Amino acid sequence: MSGAGKKVVDVAFKAGKCIDWDGMAKLMVSEEARKEFATLRRAFDEVNTALQTKFSQEPEPIDWEYYRKGIGSRLVDMYKEAYESIEIPKYVDNVTPQYKPKFEALLVELKVAEENSLKESERLEKEIAEVQELKKKISTMTAEEYFEKHPEVKKKFDDEIRNDYWGY
Repeated sequence: MSGAGKKVVDVAFKAGKCIDWDGMAKLMVSEEARKEFATLRRAFDEVNTALQTKFSQEPEPIDWEYYRKGIGSRLVDMYKEAYESIEIPKYVDNVTPQYKPKFEALLVELKVAEENSLKESERLEKEIAEVQELKKKISTMTAEEYFEKHPEVKKKFDDEIRNDYWGY
């Protein structure tokens, strides 16, 4: 196999090993998403297997002497000359250099979004805990206890009373 083809197979194989399929499967919430994910995984495995088996092997050498005995040396020599004159161009990757900076920028964006998401998740967890605590205490809580935790509500009520605004 040519050097570039072998490189593609090696990269695909390494990529397949690095993918946390089980971790991603745990993130799927709907049945439709699970089916689509299973289809994606099967397709990836099929392509990876094809790359590993079909395209990673060198072609078997041709036994020219065998064909010379059965067909004749003149015709076989003509085919051999044509076969050896074939030049398979090497693969030149023009796409990766073009998209690698974009991919790196997306990774940076992803990290920022992940950090923001974790901060927001933490804030929401605290808010949920506060609401659950309030839900437990609401039947026995006095107005003063509530206003201690929410001074902005007390200020709003005081302003309405001060301005003689009674809601109508």
